Amino acid sequence: MQLKFIQKEANWQDRLEKIGFGYHTDENNLTYWVEDYYYSITEKEADALFDATNELWTMCLAAVEHVITTNRMDEFKIPPFIQPYLIDTWENDAPSIYGRFDFAYDALRQRIKLLEFNADTPTSLFECGVVQWLWMENYFGKDKDQFNSVHEKLIHTWKTLKPYLKGDTVHFSCVRESLEDLTNIEYLRDSAIQAGIKTKLIYVDEIGWNNAHFVDMEDEPITDIFKLYPWEWMVNEMFAYNIKNDEMKANWIEPAWKMILSNKAILAVLWELYPNHPLLLETYLDEPKNLKQYVKKPLLSREGANIEVVSNGKVIQQTLGEYGEEGYVYQEIAQLHKESTGYSIIGSWLIGQEACGLTFRESNQLITTDKSRFVPHIIEN
Repeated sequence: MQLKFIQKEANWQDRLEKIGFGYHTDENNLTYWVEDYYYSITEKEADALFDATNELWTMCLAAVEHVITTNRMDEFKIPPFIQPYLIDTWENDAPSIYGRFDFAYDALRQRIKLLEFNADTPTSLFECGVVQWLWMENYFGKDKDQFNSVHEKLIHTWKTLKPYLKGDTVHFSCVRESLEDLTNIEYLRDSAIQAGIKTKLIYVDEIGWNNAHFVDMEDEPITDIFKLYPWEWMVNEMFAYNIKNDEMKANWIEPAWKMILSNKAILAVLWELYPNHPLLLETYLDEPKNLKQYVKKPLLSREGANIEVVSNGKVIQQTLGEYGEEGYVYQEIAQLHKESTGYSIIGSWLIGQEACGLTFRESNQLITTDKSRFVPHIIEN
């Protein structure tokens, strides 16, 4: 794996905006999308990431079963009132579309290590499935390839799930204040339309309740809804009490059992179940135990908030935020890939139970945040 530079077009922003990518640069004129360099990976490296993703997914499903059967959801700070509903979604195979594993990759030792699993509301799917693919075709034509079948996998997965939907319309929902969330939800919605599914867009604050089931702004019943809105937010709102009383028992996608996998406590459980597994970092709940160098992560932290990097009792890097009251995991420090442009981690997308796409996020520090850059990739042997 190595970094390669190219000469970027003068009007590259216009090209991106024409395909609906409006957040390539932030409000401070800092570039989120990297246009002029990319990661070159080998086919062997791509295969290793594919295998690691699929293996970890199998391990994660076993971990969910373990957490449920051993009654450990309290350790995940999942409210008791929603736990029976969560179990029901697990036992009844409630539909799931996607997730993204974040990996540290040590190219010298060819080691892949799991940092965390974005199992409920991962973003950057549009950047992975569409933007970086069109970037590659723009600069290299059809002579190059990527680890990227995201678009095809999304359509295939929606087609597979279509017979299991409870109605003839899938609602797609996100908060109205986020262009990034709206772009990603519209991409997912478009893939469902291409799979032959009728869809409607509804913002989270437009979801209604008629004392029997959820409805949209036209009083149409909501039977199936894809939400880019975290379960940990939902269960702390009065809104959530209606979910278990819903007479239609709507499919919420991602399903409630993803609350277990999107919680960083799962990292400690995986280490318990698979100690010394080559894809895992040593991780513990509530205390660092014997770790001398570790990363302290809140169970529900998002976008790198409230993270501390600790070496021999000293905090060497940290981020601020509003998380931490729910508790922490303590994870062994991983060796991140380092280039002159910064540190990078690899996001590996899982759609329809199989690995299908890679994203690279780059930071000036060890902690990946919402300000970290997106770097495209190409497979080159």
